[in-house]
Amino acid sequence: MAKLLGWNDTIVALATPQGIGAIGVIRVSGKKAITFVDTLFPSKKLSDQNTHTLHVGILKNKEEILDEVVVGLFKAPKSYTGEDVVEISCHGSAFIQEKIIEALIEAGCRTAQAGEFTQRAFLNGKLDLTQAEAVADVIASNTKAGRDAALKNIRGGFSKELSVLREELIKFSALIELELDFSQEDVEFADRTQFYQLINQIQQTTLKLLRSFKLGNVVKNGVQVAIIGKPNAGKSTLLNALLNEDRAIVSEIAGTTRDTIEEVLNIDGILFRLIDTAGIRKHTSDDIETIGVGKSLQKAEQADIILYIYDVTNTNDLSEEKQWLQSLQKPFILIANKADLVNDTYKNENTIFISAKHHKNIEQLKKQLLQKTIGGEINIESTLVTNTRHFEALQKLEQSLEDVQKGLQENIPGDLLALDIRQALHYLGTITGEVTTEDQLDFIFRKFCIGK
Repeated sequence: MAKLLGWNDTIVALATPQGIGAIGVIRVSGKKAITFVDTLFPSKKLSDQNTHTLHVGILKNKEEILDEVVVGLFKAPKSYTGEDVVEISCHGSAFIQEKIIEALIEAGCRTAQAGEFTQRAFLNGKLDLTQAEAVADVIASNTKAGRDAALKNIRGGFSKELSVLREELIKFSALIELELDFSQEDVEFADRTQFYQLINQIQQTTLKLLRSFKLGNVVKNGVQVAIIGKPNAGKSTLLNALLNEDRAIVSEIAGTTRDTIEEVLNIDGILFRLIDTAGIRKHTSDDIETIGVGKSLQKAEQADIILYIYDVTNTNDLSEEKQWLQSLQKPFILIANKADLVNDTYKNENTIFISAKHHKNIEQLKKQLLQKTIGGEINIESTLVTNTRHFEALQKLEQSLEDVQKGLQENIPGDLLALDIRQALHYLGTITGEVTTEDQLDFIFRKFCIGK
């Protein structure tokens, strides 16, 4: 794989978040990482020390003592990047961290670009591209489900599903390419029956991964939930009940909520981004309320699922509201609020009856919300596709596999079949990184944080 511009540079960056803390970790990677740190570490000669060892001492830049630090050594190739890596644990002062980084740049390092450490790990064969991208997902994860899905991909869960099938496809591709060299003899080296079975197997794996994206996207990004209803139906009270805190102002005065309020609720490892909206009514003389109603309708269109709440004591006919909800073509839950004020005979199986004020049936609503979103419990043991780039590549792979399958059925010439197979291999390769361009890598890794 071609090396990128600046590949031979030794890079440095703060690996911990900026700000005051107990300690900060400064990471250095490259051929001269140990040499450069040695110039600042008079306590002992680091280049003579064993890999995977820690060393306590003073960092000095000429005559200026920078800090007392702990230096971790990770010699190539047994390091995160596959290069010599030094990690300096210093005190958490932003001033101290800046002075150490300045001294290392003066010694010969350059500042690392976003994601450059992980990019080097990929280019040095320590990670494939799906594993490298999962590193960013682990850092960004804020639920157990999100973390578990990302860790599974770091351990190669996703790429393992494809690598074996890709190797088999390469073998058949080579045999078909070989047939082209003996086209005058009219011989077949590739067993078409076995090849057809392999294509079916890859298709099944591809479809399974494509289907997992819906759940994977929910696990990674959460679910947008719009709480919609008429004024004074209890939307803000419902938000407070779901969060179990007084987040929104509640009043008997209709139209109290003028703007949207957004909060996050974790239900069994899934993040639900709750949006409390202004009450929807057709006619109002209040210009500010009109703007709020417009925002509510916009949020409803953008949401992944809608909670439509109504006051069960004030309305019986919801045909117009149901028609509007169905026109949005997305999941919704009808919620009858103030159920403590009505008779049980009013209840029906298509509506959840709650009392937001008294927190009645709120847990039932949460379960229904989870059921509507993911259809049951999350199974992180199976591989989940959480990355949009992977999903798009899998869609293209599915189409190219259909072309290969059609070519086999129609018994097209080997040279045309070989082209279709190469296309399938290309999309398989773009997922795990066997096929990449410098622009693609720059796009992927610049989404990482500095120091990773």
